[in-house]
Amino acid sequence: MEAVYEQCWLKPLKPLLLPEHSRVRFTLTVEAAEDGGRPEWLIQSERSLMRVWDNPADDVFNLLIKK
Repeated sequence: MEAVYEQCWLKPLKPLLLPEHSRVRFTLTVEAAEDGGRPEWLIQSERSLMRVWDNPADDVFNLLIKK
């Protein structure tokens, strides 16, 4: 999905084919021309990834894989 950031909102360039009130999860990347905040985005992205990746509740899946 491509979007434009305006006044604290992401506005998609094309309509999304989703039912109303759909919950979505996405990864945000900033194009090179607008890359002034890239270091901060990378830091926040890494923090978010580590919260999901380093999740003790998922350890049960590691046990299942080993069986």
